[in-house]
Amino acid sequence: MEAALAVTWLPVCQTTDIPADGGACALVAGEQVAIYNFARRGEWYATQNLCPHKQQMALARGLVGSTGELSVPKVACPFHKNTFSLLTGECLSSSDLPGIRTYPVKVEGGVVYVGL
Repeated sequence: MEAALAVTWLPVCQTTDIPADGGACALVAGEQVAIYNFARRGEWYATQNLCPHKQQMALARGLVGSTGELSVPKVACPFHKNTFSLLTGECLSSSDLPGIRTYPVKVEGGVVYVGL
């Protein structure tokens, strides 16, 4: 039996602060978090901003899209194009790279919340 983890929802920004089909970075509890407005899908995602490939704080500036038959939402690092699942954080482009942390996101009243 798995224990349910309590999520603390932190207000991060207004929905208008994040470009449609793009991302932006916010400091959340001392960590850089990339927040993505995947407008084409009507979905929001959050991940760590640090790309594990070259240890660059860059993922918020990456390109969002989808891949595969299941249309998995992903982000591509703007520097070396490594791709990561926005659902699980798994690196989709290389088995040599670790995944990234993902965070739950909710939007209420025009405010974007990230769960920790």
